Amino acid sequence: MENTLLVALSRQMSLERQIDIISNNVANVNTTGFKADKSLFEEYLTSGAHEDNFGGKDRRVSFVQDRGTFHDFAQGPTEQTKNPLDVAIDGRAFFAVQTAGGERYSRDGSFQINSQGQLVTTGGDVVLGNNGPIVFQTTDRDINIAKDGTITVREGVVTQTDSIRGKLRLVRFDAPQKLQKDGRNFFSAPAGTSAIADTTSSVNQGYIEKSNVNSVTEMSRMIEVMRTYQNVAALMQQQSDLRKNSIQSLADVPA
Repeated sequence: MENTLLVALSRQMSLERQIDIISNNVANVNTTGFKADKSLFEEYLTSGAHEDNFGGKDRRVSFVQDRGTFHDFAQGPTEQTKNPLDVAIDGRAFFAVQTAGGERYSRDGSFQINSQGQLVTTGGDVVLGNNGPIVFQTTDRDINIAKDGTITVREGVVTQTDSIRGKLRLVRFDAPQKLQKDGRNFFSAPAGTSAIADTTSSVNQGYIEKSNVNSVTEMSRMIEVMRTYQNVAALMQQQSDLRKNSIQSLADVPA
């Protein structure tokens, strides 16, 4: 009976953490370039309650253990904005961004130009090119971002030739699952994980990559998890009532 309660408790704990992950996915369904998280579960086997004087071996009890989470790096759908500073990546690459906490990586290509003429994210962090920050002049016009990330402009009003302002630094990772979410839709690379220049991915100007969260699927999972949690709670209550009734019956000794 105690094993039943312990198994049910392990299941409730894993369901509680799973609902947290699903809730975060749903909250970011409209976050540009957001990558969903998924849960990993495994079976944990141990022997049941036992005493030294038991004649034979106990059957092993199967508990639920949520081993961790993993990032779903599937590419999200793209949306055309016609904004020349919006860029969507086609491939596995990430944009490199310089933040106050160091270099970070993102799939959010909704960019702006700050007062210093630098290309920045919506949060004001500097977008990095192959040679550092990408800086525009006040007279630049007709910004064009090529498939390989090269940024060209027309200078002034009279000039008819293109001037290069930089090239977006696109990077990839051999083990992207080691990346850690670092807030504001960024990923950080832990020690021992290095960014590698990505030459196979391309970019599309005037588009953004939307979140890869499927809202219908996530809401269905949330309902399923909540119902499962309620069923496990009902099972635990039934076991508790059964134990209480057993104790009361054993205590009811005839006079």
